[in-house]
Amino acid sequence: MKRISTLLLFPLALASTFALAANPDIEAGKAKALVCQACHGTDGNAGVDPQYPRLAGQYADYLARSLHEYKNGGRKNAIMQGFVATLSDEDITNISAYFASLPDARLINLKGRVQGD
Repeated sequence: MKRISTLLLFPLALASTFALAANPDIEAGKAKALVCQACHGTDGNAGVDPQYPRLAGQYADYLARSLHEYKNGGRKNAIMQGFVATLSDEDITNISAYFASLPDARLINLKGRVQGD
């Protein structure tokens, strides 16, 4: 009986995860991302120090995967692992959506510099 109930609950849990991912809260992500600004800049374009990755305009699913990998140890970086340790899946989804919603200054600055413009 326990196995059957587990099998029945799994699809519900999976469905709620997909529903959450489909409706990220960008404002909540912005609030949680305040600590990210120290390295990645106020606009996500690594304005503080170019050694840090630009997050603005990246694909949300790429950012989420990266954060999950830092959290589970798949990616090694002591600073990032410390920051993501307390983030929930919802936090990661929202933060990723927030940075994905920001313009990438590098692309804006290339206007008129690409052959054929």
